[in-house]
Amino acid sequence: MPEDIRRGLIIVNTGPGKGKTTAAMGTAFRAVGNGMKVLMLQFLKGSWHYGELDAAKQFGDNFIMKQMGRGFIKVGGAETDPEDVRLVQEAWNEAREAILSGKWDLVILDEINYAIGYGLLDPAVVVETLKQKPPMVHVILTGRNAHPSIVEIADTVTEMKQVKHAYEKGVMAQRGIEY
Repeated sequence: MPEDIRRGLIIVNTGPGKGKTTAAMGTAFRAVGNGMKVLMLQFLKGSWHYGELDAAKQFGDNFIMKQMGRGFIKVGGAETDPEDVRLVQEAWNEAREAILSGKWDLVILDEINYAIGYGLLDPAVVVETLKQKPPMVHVILTGRNAHPSIVEIADTVTEMKQVKHAYEKGVMAQRGIEY
């Protein structure tokens, strides 16, 4: 039986199915319930209103959520909007500082895998910061198509796979369930 090892984990929620951010939030609520401080930076989500924002406010300074993007991003065809590059870099700078500060027990980098996949953020920079994180800081990275170097450094990787979705039958997203 291996000895009990306690350390901050690097967790990746990826894959084409729904639930990546929701799973990270479930972990956030569990962490706050255990007296931990949580910071969630949403790399691409912007001004849209999500029920999660109101829920997080109930926890005061123990669970802070920040929307760092514009809520959408143009991919393919035209050149990437410099504003999106600037916003992702700003989000990354804050994320890096938060991870290395040790002020937070859990830092969630929501949709960072998209930012990396769209070429807005260098995965090597992210990996380097993850290697330098304080020993007891946990980090969750979400979004489809996690970069192989992120998967390699992670302790736990979960791939969400969609089996079927109500949207396929014309059912629209439901308030309180999907946003």
